Amino acid sequence: MNQENSAPFDLKETIEYQNGSVVSKTLINKKTGSITLFAFGQGQELSEHTAPFDAYIQIIHGEAEVTLSGKPYHLAEGKSFIMPANIPHALKAIKQFKMILVMIKS
Repeated sequence: MNQENSAPFDLKETIEYQNGSVVSKTLINKKTGSITLFAFGQGQELSEHTAPFDAYIQIIHGEAEVTLSGKPYHLAEGKSFIMPANIPHALKAIKQFKMILVMIKS
């Protein structure tokens, strides 16, 4: 799916939850970066990892815990967070949540 040149849309309605899963949907994927939506079922998580690029996330529904370099941060709907390149981070659904991830590759 590439929403780049389409009509207006509602982020929250563009991706649906699936029980016991993490669902993702790429909206834009370019060599300079990407925009991806995620929907995490309650209790689902992405284990600690690093990425070679800076990343921005915004919670668009629900609640998440983001851990950056071992320090946890509670994020609710409307909150944003920047994860610098090469820094260990993890995400966990406190309640089911949806987020937008913007990766900057250049």
